[in-house]
Amino acid sequence: MHSKRIVLSTEDGIARIVLSRPDSGNAIDLEFAQELEVVANQAEVRRARVVVISALGNQFCVGGDLRSFSKERDLSSHLQRVTSHLHAGIAQLASVDAPLIVVVNGVAAGAGLGLVCAADLVIAGTSSTFLMAYTRLGLTPDGATSWYLARHIGLRRAIELSLTNRILSAREALEWGVITQVVDDEKVTEVSESMINRLATGPTGAFGATKRLLNSAADDSLHEHLALESDTMSARAQTGDAREGIAAFLERRDPVFTGE
Repeated sequence: MHSKRIVLSTEDGIARIVLSRPDSGNAIDLEFAQELEVVANQAEVRRARVVVISALGNQFCVGGDLRSFSKERDLSSHLQRVTSHLHAGIAQLASVDAPLIVVVNGVAAGAGLGLVCAADLVIAGTSSTFLMAYTRLGLTPDGATSWYLARHIGLRRAIELSLTNRILSAREALEWGVITQVVDDEKVTEVSESMINRLATGPTGAFGATKRLLNSAADDSLHEHLALESDTMSARAQTGDAREGIAAFLERRDPVFTGE
């Protein structure tokens, strides 16, 4: 029986997902992908007010477990299974109302970069690095990297990273829009915890609705999106968090949101 690849803990509305294969650089094998899908669908994650992904060890995630893949007689079918579970997990995590925060140490490569790209907010240490790595192996992207990357950094840059497998430093990743914030390695935990705790008391439902508006904007016409904005705001106005937010502003006090 293998040890858990993914560990979930929840407290005070914060769901913490920890990649827990440090001896392999948190490489993604079939069991890892299956566990990610299971964890992502847990009720504690779906109703959390913040979801955090971090990793044990010196690497965030080096991508696919090539050592285990090399042992498969039918690699094509095996990778189909791995990616089906991995993608279901990523899609579920990307759909939650709660802010999805990824905390990066070391390398985020391949589908590890996919987890980074799927996040709403990414805090990384200065020594972190980011790369695609697929074409170096004669393979193509997975983990939603080919969907997210061009949206985040533009098609030209996404193609460059995908074809050259150039390594991005943390500073470059910040400048390009892959990540949100770079801090000294020894301050990553302090800075990320401050952000996590602040967002955990926020209006979770409004966060989720806002994310959906922003994510759909590129595919909508202006008139379609204006109508969607109107409908979404009208729906939010019926919630207790909206009433509390307005009251707190008028009373010049901090709001107390329930996440409704």
